Amino acid sequence: MAKARSRTVARKMKDKWKAKTWYNILAPPSFDNVTIADTLADKPANLINRVTEVSLQDLTNDFRKSHIKLYFKIHNVEETNAHTQFVGHTLTSDYLRRMIRRKRSKIDGVYDATTRDGATIRVKPFATTDKRIQNSQRKIVRETMKKTILDRAKVSTLSEFVKCIIDGKIGSDIYKNCKKLYPVKRVEVYKTQVLSPPTIEIEEEKPAIVEQPEAKETEEKGKEAPKKEEKKSEEKTEPVEEILKEGEKSPEELPQKEEQPVEPEEEIKETAPEEPVEPEEEPKEEKPEELESPVEPEEEIKETAPEEPEKKLEDEDKVKKQDKKTTKKTTAKKTKKATE
Repeated sequence: MAKARSRTVARKMKDKWKAKTWYNILAPPSFDNVTIADTLADKPANLINRVTEVSLQDLTNDFRKSHIKLYFKIHNVEETNAHTQFVGHTLTSDYLRRMIRRKRSKIDGVYDATTRDGATIRVKPFATTDKRIQNSQRKIVRETMKKTILDRAKVSTLSEFVKCIIDGKIGSDIYKNCKKLYPVKRVEVYKTQVLSPPTIEIEEEKPAIVEQPEAKETEEKGKEAPKKEEKKSEEKTEPVEEILKEGEKSPEELPQKEEQPVEPEEEIKETAPEEPVEPEEEPKEEKPEELESPVEPEEEIKETAPEEPEKKLEDEDKVKKQDKKTTKKTTAKKTKKATE
């Protein structure tokens, strides 16, 4: 009986996977509504408040931004499309470890900024230096970081502010402002978090298309060129019509003269006078030269060579004798002084 009941219960239970459907998760309009991922759900209400993680490389196809991770939360579902909004971003841990080294100082801070459209976002930047710095210098760097972030947030909307953070514009602004006070090596915003969504709807200003002056000049020149050609053609036709009215014949009616064929001129070749050939002289037989006798001055060199060391010995003997005399005189003087 127990087996029969379990079979009936299994028939009544439905397959959960068959009841679920696929939904496309779309990025917010600031990221061009790109499809981030696909997910399953049996009801669209179950998709709301789900968070998806995507690297910036997948959105922009730029491998240099692979260390940036973005977080999007689903807030609305239409048919099979789930719309999201930006929640925050972080940098990968390996990227942060590469920037921090020994005997260097890391200056970080946490600041809450309000944007022009009423959204509040928490920004966490950090800066690195080439060597360790004092606490007073750290305080100055933190103040400049806070000032640049808050000033930039007041002027821009949430989407514009996020783009500035991801593109690295805020980091470069902080770097320029800190350079006047203390030379910082690198500045990065390693984490952001949206605390409250925007409350005021502000339409983003689209860049106006400005026509370049060069294009206008080329268009005006193109219009003027055909007008000039028409004037020239009218001027050319007027004198021809006047001549025909006077009774002169047109150039087509005049008899054409037969052109005589021009014979090619013969090229005059200048022949240089031939030089007389001189008879070749017979080579004279050279007599073999007699071998010269060996040179005798070598013997003189050999005889004079041994004289040099004898002179050296004599000079050395003279030097030794003079040294002995000087030593005797000095010893005699010393003995006199000792006796006295």
